[in-house]
Amino acid sequence: MTVTALAFYVFAAVTVAAGLFVVLARNPVHSVLWLILSFCSAAGLFVLLGAEFVAMLLIIVYVGAVAVLFLFVVMMLDVDFTALRQGLADYLPLGALIGLVLLVELGLVIGHWAIAGSAPEARAAAAPAPADIGNVEALGRILFDDYIYLFQAAGMILLVAMIGAIVLTLYHRPDIKRQNILEQIYRDRADSVELRDVEPGQGV
Repeated sequence: MTVTALAFYVFAAVTVAAGLFVVLARNPVHSVLWLILSFCSAAGLFVLLGAEFVAMLLIIVYVGAVAVLFLFVVMMLDVDFTALRQGLADYLPLGALIGLVLLVELGLVIGHWAIAGSAPEARAAAAPAPADIGNVEALGRILFDDYIYLFQAAGMILLVAMIGAIVLTLYHRPDIKRQNILEQIYRDRADSVELRDVEPGQGV
């Protein structure tokens, strides 16, 4: 067994095991840590495939931003996970059905890519010769030349989703006293300070 094959099996096993522990871990913080491990192992698989640009993107974007954001949100928000798990049994059949559909779709994709008669032509057409073009240039041509309109549409969808998430979560509770900077700056001394003449022997 070569070093490349051994590295592939190690990275693949760690990725699958970490993904399994993401789902099975009871502590959400542990789930995020397992998710970070699965991202790093997937990046190692991309490096073995020769897609070093995608591997660095996976590390920088997903591990450095998304997973760390998840970790901070889970640690800082006081979420009652016990109450969230109470309705798990009610939605378990629906979740199992969705998982089965996704599994069938993945099977169809893998079958078309590896077993179908046109699989060699599809694999040859998907990746250009490494001597002719590099990974970064190939990704740039795909994103900004062949699928530029779909790429822009995906960006607009993400922008709308981000604005919707901000609008849905940005609300002010009336029972919480918040700081008003302008009111503090422009307040008058007469409205905030009151001098009282207290007689000796009497309290305020």
